[in-house]
Amino acid sequence: MQEQISHEHQTKRITIPEAEKILGQKFKCLDDGFVYLADYMGGDQSIVQAARVSYGAGTKKVQEDEGLIRYLMRHRHTTPLEMVEFKFHIRTPMDCWRQWIRHRTANVNEYSTRYSVAIDSAQKTPATEWRMQSTINKQGSSGFLEESEGEELSKKEEELHKLSRDVYEGRLAKGVAREQARKDLPLSTYTEAYWKIDLHNLLHFLGLRMEAHAQKEIKEFATMIGEEIVSKVTPITYKAFKEYGLNSTRLSELDIVGLKRYIKGEDPQIVAEEVFTNKREREEFLIKLTKFKD
Repeated sequence: MQEQISHEHQTKRITIPEAEKILGQKFKCLDDGFVYLADYMGGDQSIVQAARVSYGAGTKKVQEDEGLIRYLMRHRHTTPLEMVEFKFHIRTPMDCWRQWIRHRTANVNEYSTRYSVAIDSAQKTPATEWRMQSTINKQGSSGFLEESEGEELSKKEEELHKLSRDVYEGRLAKGVAREQARKDLPLSTYTEAYWKIDLHNLLHFLGLRMEAHAQKEIKEFATMIGEEIVSKVTPITYKAFKEYGLNSTRLSELDIVGLKRYIKGEDPQIVAEEVFTNKREREEFLIKLTKFKD
């Protein structure tokens, strides 16, 4: 039986006007991807409610509510954040989805190419956007190939996409099972999924996937989720997340030792060499120091 939606009674659940405005609104990512908020439960008020173990709107002032949320974020008291949930509908390339699905703290239902024909779309790379392998970070990139080289790669990419799709559709036409016909589709093929996650785990996802060294493709999705969706549903919490998490700098015990010497005027290179035995830690310490310079 088809579900009937009634508008006769006003909902008693917590609703966020700014979130209601964007429900179902697609935010474009990459060349043919998107993400939108399919549903949500709760908002900043829900976090305050859970933290105070109370029900209803409460009697505290808005400023006190904000202060409480910022206290929770500063001191990593994350349980109240689990009271807020988001359900997204996403369309993303499979190679990007492989990174996404590593965050195992969500509920997922993905488009099935066993039951349905694979989505006829693959992510294309413009000639100016072929990135070079980083010489410092084994899993990262740095800089771009010359456009003339990129044009040849983009042309080959287009040929590969067409060939793989033709082979796939040829198999289907001969009656090959979808579950087997799909095996040679490229990772650039788009997939779709519903992804439901609580705010605590969502902020962990955003903290990893919005940071400077995240892969460009998934960073684009994460930034869209954070800036266009989470900021509307839980604006106070999202602001605190950016200040205390995303845009902050964590200091280890050795970082603090090195920072004290740096503040006293010692040469940062010498400090790094004497404090850190690990090359990667030295490099990361020097990068952190740049945040304390004008």
